[in-house]
Amino acid sequence: MKLSRTLPVAGIAALGAGAANAETITVATVNNNDMVIMQSLTDAFEKAHPDITLDWVVLEENVLRQRMTTDIATKGGQFDVMTIGTYEVPIWAERDWLAPLNDLPEEYQVDDLLTSVRDGLSQDGTLHALPFYGESSMMYYRQDMFDQAGIEVPEQPTWEEVRDWASQLHNPGEETYGICLRGKPGWGENMALVSTMVNTFGGRWFDMQWNPQLDAAAWQEAVSFYVDLLNEYGPPGASSNGFNENLALFSRGNCAMWVDATSAAGKLYDTGESQVADKLGFAPAPIAETPKGSHWLWSWALAIPASSDSKAAAKEFITWATSQEYIELVGEQKGWTSVPPGTRESTYANENYQQAAPFAGFVLEAMQSADPTDSTLEPSPYVGVQFVGIPEFQSIGTQVGQMIAAALTGERTVEQALQAAQRSTKRTMQRAGYLD
Repeated sequence: MKLSRTLPVAGIAALGAGAANAETITVATVNNNDMVIMQSLTDAFEKAHPDITLDWVVLEENVLRQRMTTDIATKGGQFDVMTIGTYEVPIWAERDWLAPLNDLPEEYQVDDLLTSVRDGLSQDGTLHALPFYGESSMMYYRQDMFDQAGIEVPEQPTWEEVRDWASQLHNPGEETYGICLRGKPGWGENMALVSTMVNTFGGRWFDMQWNPQLDAAAWQEAVSFYVDLLNEYGPPGASSNGFNENLALFSRGNCAMWVDATSAAGKLYDTGESQVADKLGFAPAPIAETPKGSHWLWSWALAIPASSDSKAAAKEFITWATSQEYIELVGEQKGWTSVPPGTRESTYANENYQQAAPFAGFVLEAMQSADPTDSTLEPSPYVGVQFVGIPEFQSIGTQVGQMIAAALTGERTVEQALQAAQRSTKRTMQRAGYLD
């Protein structure tokens, strides 16, 4: 059952008689900053579309994914718009779970969408979701602390250098930690970071025959490095910290470094949101044995499930929320560092954005250079940088993420965690028919 969002009195008056007949669409989204801004602009959309009312379901990332996957697989019809990503779109589109978006209005300017993002949200050349924001990964650091310590960051940092810098800058007595990294378990939480670390340490999830490789030396080396780095120089309770928790820590000044999504840059450079906005430096995500797969490629996108009874109204909303018009609206009302990044060429050509966002060109280059078709040192049979583009990965990545979080908390050794991860992944792949 859908529940309409309660409108303020002024909003009802503005909508007039049409409000009584307004069609309600339910939008499921993640509790990230850009989506919270989108929700805050509800009235702007409803004023321009008085025949549509928005009902929001805003959830933490892992919970959102569970709810949406269950709903769409069972054709539950609970949501009219789903916030999903580069992983889900081609898999769900192939199963006819998503409405195709092949007749978008000319003013939407499809060709303005970044090619890498558009390709990741397409199945057989047809878009099945529209990008709300796109991202790669990068390293943020406290320029003031680095200057004081006499540390110069090279054009391409290595993980060994990062560990050395973290050891110099770690000061838990002052609640300043050498580095903050994702530790919260989940295929899109800790495993997004760990997968890129494994890539750059020379590892891969599967060999060309789909045999899991989680007990290989590169996994052992990468995960041991990650666990030791966070335990020695990270904040307390790192296994509970995902993207949002680390964003809060870094923006308050509690971290000397943070390796995470490029989409955080806007909030970190916003003087109203960040205490370190004038003390920031940034660099590419660190590398180890190889630069391959060191930085991810992702897009949070808005899709319409095939089970929706309100597809036309849902399409009105998603084209609005991913349009040039919406980006201009956010820039004018919330500030140009707050506009959704990584989706449109016109955003990066906009002088207002260029002036407000010193990271703009860097982020665009990171997104354009991430290659989901060639992200590992040795050949691999899958597409994806920080995930494996097969339906089974959502379960596999979540299970492995829980095991690596257990290694981080000391419940298991790294070797025990990876042996268990190897066994469970092999069982899943055998059941799914990839292996004999």
